[in-house]
Amino acid sequence: MRTELAEHRLDHLDDLEAESIHIFREVAGEFERPVLLFSGGKDSVVMLHLAVKAFAPAPVPFALLHVDTGHNFEEVLRYRDETVERLGLRLVVASVQDYIDDGRLSERPDGTRNPLQTVPLLDAITEGRFDAVFGGGRRDEEKARAKERVFSLRDAFGAWDPRRQRPELWELYNGRHAPGEHVRVFPLSNWTELDVWRYIAREQIELPSLYYAHTREVFRRDGMWLTAGEWGGPRPGEVVETRTVRYRTVGDMSCTGAVESEARTVEAVILEVAGSRLTERGATRADDRLSEAAMEDRKKEGYF
Repeated sequence: MRTELAEHRLDHLDDLEAESIHIFREVAGEFERPVLLFSGGKDSVVMLHLAVKAFAPAPVPFALLHVDTGHNFEEVLRYRDETVERLGLRLVVASVQDYIDDGRLSERPDGTRNPLQTVPLLDAITEGRFDAVFGGGRRDEEKARAKERVFSLRDAFGAWDPRRQRPELWELYNGRHAPGEHVRVFPLSNWTELDVWRYIAREQIELPSLYYAHTREVFRRDGMWLTAGEWGGPRPGEVVETRTVRYRTVGDMSCTGAVESEARTVEAVILEVAGSRLTERGATRADDRLSEAAMEDRKKEGYF
């Protein structure tokens, strides 16, 4: 009897998968118009994979939403569109470039568009009447995200107030919200970067190629290797070099740095991540270095 129980005991990844699937089903049963934020980055890819599992053999019962900064990596946009077509999903795109073109937003002096995503995101949520928005944030990424609950209440302006966070004992989630408010939902909240990569390996999930080591022209700025582009890099004195790199996280090209790496397979990436002492955002995201509270300040304005 004990042997049979041992054979059927769930491992760590099984536990995480079961929790995430439970969250997806809770939201589908409790909310009227959920939507899943999907950029083509690894966390959103894993989140979508879990959503497909949660509702199989039925289709995923909600749309995908991407806030396109206009400075995205082409490999990621191509992957995004191929995935949407393969799964037969509906994609809503909120374009930062549209807001710049009509004057609702202005370019920043540093060329970074990540902080400009908040207004298009909130407008898309309002226009789509989405009452629950799935995001791929994890508590291990950054200290402001470590404060977040799985169900994160946002007010009528999309703002996050840590004082309004609700207890989530025994995996009981409170989705109550007033008209005009919505809830951000984080199915990967308890996962780590290493968990995500181990799950990608186990499930044989395909990712955009830039997550693995490749040759790319980059330049050095603020301790990071950035890709040249129309966003304003490199500046005078910044030398473009050819390096073998990969990306640990994916965002706006102007603030997402690559790391030098020879990890060309998922197994090699797992070994590399396991030996790292820097979080992926801390190592490769310039927008999180603006201040000690950069992420928390943006979340209070409505950012994820």
